[in-house]
Amino acid sequence: MLTSYFKFLAHQLKGWPQQNYYLFFFSLGCQIMTLASTPITWLTVITFIGTTLGVLCVLAINAAKSVNGVLGILSAICFIIVGFNAKNYLSIGEQVAYMLTLDIPVLLSANWNINMASKIRHFTVRSWFVAIIATGLVYLASGYLIGHLTDDPRPWIDAISFSISLTAGVICFLRFNNQYFWWLASGIAQLVLWFVSYRQGSATLAMAVNSSIYVINDILAFTISPWYNQKERERVSAEEKTYVEKMGID
Repeated sequence: MLTSYFKFLAHQLKGWPQQNYYLFFFSLGCQIMTLASTPITWLTVITFIGTTLGVLCVLAINAAKSVNGVLGILSAICFIIVGFNAKNYLSIGEQVAYMLTLDIPVLLSANWNINMASKIRHFTVRSWFVAIIATGLVYLASGYLIGHLTDDPRPWIDAISFSISLTAGVICFLRFNNQYFWWLASGIAQLVLWFVSYRQGSATLAMAVNSSIYVINDILAFTISPWYNQKERERVSAEEKTYVEKMGID
């Protein structure tokens, strides 16, 4: 059973759009250069591991592959440690939210694990309204609470990233392709947060580099991802259907 699961995970790393693989190796090169240019400490190593797994995770989501559940949990653990060290406390909440709303449910959900690309949905007018209002309410509540209850030096910047990312995780799990408007906004917010953190000496440049890769991935999603590209969706769906039939998965 365990062997079959590892084979399934390995399969989920295959069949991505070529641009995803190019972006991953570009990101890996940037992170290696960033790591080599700074003193090697336990924090920089954890940051390197987390950013590498994190990029794989968002690229897996881009490719509509459910291996993002495993990658997301592993990268989240690394980012929680980095966020605590930088006092970006809502970035910790953001990672916990990802695990609760996306990573763990993906691991448990047949809708995600079995040919998810064939089940992509689109927002209605009501869905847009609910998602935007929810994002705003989370932003106001989280910014106020984190500013009053902790010594977070950047509560409102932190809150922007947290509120957008939390909403994006829920939208993603519900299989709406509109998630990428939130992911793009989240990537930009995180880029600002971690660059400011770096300038203030609270984090390494690697987290800002990682956020910039996320932004590039989100832009790519609007063009080559199964979430938006009908031809790619049909290709992935056919590939997954063949794999499911071959493996005898229900």
